[in-house]
Amino acid sequence: MCVPTRRKTVPVRIGSVTIGGGQPVAVQSMTNTDTADATGTAAQVAELFLAGSELVRITVNTQEAAAAVPEIRARLHDRGLAVPLIGDFHYNGHVLLRKFPHCAEALDKYRINPGNVGKGPNHDKNFATMVQCAIDHGKPVRIGVNAGSLDQELLRELMEANAKSSVPQDAQAVLLEAMVQSALRSAHAAEALGLPRDRIVLSCKISKVQELARVYQALADRTDHALHLGLTEAGMGIKGTVGSTAGLAILGQQGIGDTIRVSLTPEPGGSRTQEVRIAQQILQAMGIRPFLPQVTACPGCGRTTSSYFQELSQQVERFLHERVPEWQRHKPQVANLQVAVMGCVVNGPGESRQAHIGISLPGTGEAPRAPVYEDGVLVATLEGPTLARDFLARIEAYVARMH
Repeated sequence: MCVPTRRKTVPVRIGSVTIGGGQPVAVQSMTNTDTADATGTAAQVAELFLAGSELVRITVNTQEAAAAVPEIRARLHDRGLAVPLIGDFHYNGHVLLRKFPHCAEALDKYRINPGNVGKGPNHDKNFATMVQCAIDHGKPVRIGVNAGSLDQELLRELMEANAKSSVPQDAQAVLLEAMVQSALRSAHAAEALGLPRDRIVLSCKISKVQELARVYQALADRTDHALHLGLTEAGMGIKGTVGSTAGLAILGQQGIGDTIRVSLTPEPGGSRTQEVRIAQQILQAMGIRPFLPQVTACPGCGRTTSSYFQELSQQVERFLHERVPEWQRHKPQVANLQVAVMGCVVNGPGESRQAHIGISLPGTGEAPRAPVYEDGVLVATLEGPTLARDFLARIEAYVARMH
């Protein structure tokens, strides 16, 4: 697989994780609990972390939330989970970080939205206060610009300049430029205040795929800061999944991005971990970073006379997810494992040979036997009621032999 060449960025240490500087693209997520509920928030942070989220962001919007952060950290520590925690601040972060120094210390990174730190003279003052807290506690900062909460004074300034231009741009192009300038100006201001360059991460999030690509391409062309990617307010289900995949794939193919989040709206009562799995699959599908063994399975057609190959595919998927945590303790290379479960003779043997281990189930009119291939070699033919169990045993044995 042709792996995209990564853009060179300044490495940033966030707790136990380093992003940028050629490190693997990190997956992050965000809780949707009330942070003041330390028990519930710690439980969801743990759930996201154990699902594979390497960085977890929590809302810090009230005094009660800020006061709960040290307890959340302690609860995670008691479970042996060294989760890099990011505090998400809007409007009152300058107050909360000063008033609750234990919160400021317990967090591993602060997220600052330059559009929500105040207006007029208070904008620079409040921003400086938050940056100084980061300096005092030795923490990195993400300067996170959002299209929906852009600094209106900056946008107005650029709109007025554009109106006077001999070749004015359309309004959307000016908005995207305002986003980039907001991030770059804020980063320059933070560095001028004394925050080292290797403690700054930038993001410019927007909810439309093509605009996301444009704004990050412009940002990547003008800075070597580490970049956090994400289609903000991606939405629910298929819409959110497809939109996030499209946007992150475009940028990932260009080597842009050091950490990503899929901002998926979960189903009511649904698990927040879905966004983690989708982010991992995007990176794995792009060949950027492996996470889990992958199953190749055909979609089925008139040649596949039963649903058995679909059922076996599901069994294999479940089996891999159950066994991977144990396997990875001793064989981290298992993340690259490719398994094929195919449904008829047309592509079955070919796809099975190309996988590390694959099985080609019989289709319409075929003999009721299933050849199994390992590293391109036919090693067995399975049939009968124990076929599924026998194939899973062969996967287990294959992993045991992996070097």
